[in-house]
Amino acid sequence: MKRPTALVTGGCGFVGRHFVKRLLGSGYAVTVVDDLSTGLALEQWPAHLKPSTGEEDRLLYCKGDFREYSKSVPADFDLIVHLAAVVGGRMTIEGDPLAVATDLAIDATFFNWAVKSRPMPRKVLFFSSSAAYPISLQTAEYSVPLAEHMIDFEKKLELPDMTYGWAKLTGEFLAQFAARQYGLDVVCYRPFSGYGEDQDFTYPFPSVIRRVARKESPIVVWGSGKQLRDFIYIEDCIDGIFATMNRMRPGDAMNLGSGVGVSFAQLAVMASGIIGHRAEVINDPTKPEGVFARVADCGRFFQFYKPKTSLEQGIEIVYRYQQQAGLI
Repeated sequence: MKRPTALVTGGCGFVGRHFVKRLLGSGYAVTVVDDLSTGLALEQWPAHLKPSTGEEDRLLYCKGDFREYSKSVPADFDLIVHLAAVVGGRMTIEGDPLAVATDLAIDATFFNWAVKSRPMPRKVLFFSSSAAYPISLQTAEYSVPLAEHMIDFEKKLELPDMTYGWAKLTGEFLAQFAARQYGLDVVCYRPFSGYGEDQDFTYPFPSVIRRVARKESPIVVWGSGKQLRDFIYIEDCIDGIFATMNRMRPGDAMNLGSGVGVSFAQLAVMASGIIGHRAEVINDPTKPEGVFARVADCGRFFQFYKPKTSLEQGIEIVYRYQQQAGLI
């Protein structure tokens, strides 16, 4: 029986590493394409994500820009997880918006490659973002749980979050054309604030945990500190995707979240209680805040999967990892 094949673009990044490990564990032969602009070389991956004995022979790593890779390799894979993008925390999104806009070129290349290849890939997972949702629904004055139908390409589109939001929104638009007009089996995921042990410190979750673990006093959070985010553990994201990817119609999108809004100040207080360091939590208004309230409506997601890792458990997992890795 032929072994299934998978391609993970941007597979050395935070989400990519976890996807590669899961795919290898599921028996796939996996190809990873990554230029390491933000990802980690394989030898730098955390021990729990590195391929085990026997899996190494099923992993092919191609260093380089996906756009160059696509010029010489057909998209003949059973599964493609498209993660390649210019990514980063809030400082990157607001501080270098034109670099982030490179994602437009990456996604245009990807979908042209996928639909023109013969045969086309059997399944494509496109990683969008909660940043694609209208910022008008995420303000201090007015905010609602963000449901999939609030992005409607047939009616009216509203302003998403910076160039990153525009790029992801455009990627979803291309995915719909690829599905309807070219027959590509592609589904889109809108992760909210995913986190995990090995996430880069440009992201707020591991940074806040590290500040508490280092027993900083006061503990500083960016912006007002009151801004709400919907945190979901990376392994719940992966589990949720495998539980839903064959239950969605081509072109469809689905949220990945917990449905619970937690402020960064609350996150710091929770971490303080778990780690055992009591200190005042203050905000730094000179640092970017982003939208005020970004929380998922998880009605569709929860029909098929409910996250297993509580926020308290997630804080403990990240804290223990930082301890063991000597990052504190």
